[in-house]
Amino acid sequence: MTPPKLTQATDDTPTVGDRPDAGRGARVRVGGIGVDALTEDEVVRRVAAELEAGRGGRIVTPNIDICRAAATDPALKELVCSAELVVADGMPLVWAARLLGTPVPQRVTGADLIWSLSKLAARRGWPVYLLGGPPGVARRAAGELTSCHPRLKVCGVHAPPYHFDATPEGSERVRRKVVAAGPGLVFVGLGFPRQDRLIAELRGELPGAWFVGCGAAIAFAAGTVSRAPGWMRRAGLEWLFRLVSEPRRLARRYLVDDLPFAVRLLGGCLATRVRRALGS
Repeated sequence: MTPPKLTQATDDTPTVGDRPDAGRGARVRVGGIGVDALTEDEVVRRVAAELEAGRGGRIVTPNIDICRAAATDPALKELVCSAELVVADGMPLVWAARLLGTPVPQRVTGADLIWSLSKLAARRGWPVYLLGGPPGVARRAAGELTSCHPRLKVCGVHAPPYHFDATPEGSERVRRKVVAAGPGLVFVGLGFPRQDRLIAELRGELPGAWFVGCGAAIAFAAGTVSRAPGWMRRAGLEWLFRLVSEPRRLARRYLVDDLPFAVRLLGGCLATRVRRALGS
């Protein structure tokens, strides 16, 4: 069912609006970006149907950090919103949509999609490519995925140097490796927006492939970075687990940059809900 349209009160207040690409339904607008109201299983089925039809695409999994970046940079906002599928990775986005009465069914993370889409690829015979992580991590992740799904074909792994995209030649070398492998699914774990810019470039060269910008998912799959326990993920506390695990790297991002944005987002949603209740 298509959610009703709502009036956007502020830049940080989520709204519901139709996607500009007609025929793909509506997106729930949260934190200034549109999010597809899909479960993980529905995402997998959508990708399967599109791959069977020979159509590629890209998946963006925004969290608070990505929403914050997109809110201040129109080019980054377009990079997110132009993806074929945009699903909420961060629990604050799920909470915000619920506050407005236009919920998304669940959190859908790149760390989960790397497993569920690899299972699909193993079943259908679609080759997978893993791009990102420190040296050796993508290869280790490939081993973990194939041990779980023995029929999975990993057609390539690559860990480009951190500043590979500082020159056109560096970016071109990475793109050539991916294109030459001929993948059906590509998991790119280089962090936003680096991974998503590279994916946007690769889409033209591999129009029949699906790409997932998956952040730390390759390292999670490899076991080199631990994920939060299930109860913490369900409670929306995965950020706290990661902060405690990597305080030097994540403290500023989570506490100084993202937390105020999340508070404004949820506060704006709550204010909108109260105004509606008082006006009804």
